[in-house]
Amino acid sequence: MKYSLFCISLFLLFSCGTSKKIVDKPIVFDEERIQLTKEYLSTRYGLEQDKPIIVPKMIVLHWTAIPTLQESFDAFYTSQLPSRPDIATASALNVSSQFLVDQDGTIYRLMPELTMARHVIGLNHTAIGIENVGGTKDVPLTHEQIKANIWLVNYLSKKYPIEYLIGHYEYTNFEGHELWLEKDDGYRTKKVDPGEDFMKAVRKKTRKLKLKSAPVTTTH
Repeated sequence: MKYSLFCISLFLLFSCGTSKKIVDKPIVFDEERIQLTKEYLSTRYGLEQDKPIIVPKMIVLHWTAIPTLQESFDAFYTSQLPSRPDIATASALNVSSQFLVDQDGTIYRLMPELTMARHVIGLNHTAIGIENVGGTKDVPLTHEQIKANIWLVNYLSKKYPIEYLIGHYEYTNFEGHELWLEKDDGYRTKKVDPGEDFMKAVRKKTRKLKLKSAPVTTTH
């Protein structure tokens, strides 16, 4: 998806002051999901924890590639992963994120902000995820979602010691970094979300936070 950065800049110049609120819309987080999350932390990262909590140092932006809020929510809702052969061998834990942003910019909190969500290989133990409904040719991400992501990045950075802001497509740049804990060298998926232009727009309006991008690498 391509944005005109000039148009985005003009739009955001006059509209980023809009106040936002977070709507709680919880997915299932029962004992089964708690146990699966703790097993994920142990198996994938070597972290033995009594509770499936994270130490947040980064925010990862995504798109769902699903056209509607309800369908996106349903994809994250259950504890066990539905048919996903590309990642099923790693864990039965369903994918999720802490936040889901609808096409109109409404922000939904799907789970507690410091509970681990499965949304980015190698970094879930330290990453808060923001999913955006859409991201396809027919349902591109919107200006309203850009504004909501900017608001959320500011909100989260004020609450937690966030150091990094990345797009999902940048996650493998952390291989070899101290934050990267994935044990399986063969467990990777190719990602392009949420698009470079979307990230540029969000980074431009959050630059005062001085958040770092993914490490520069020549191998990925």
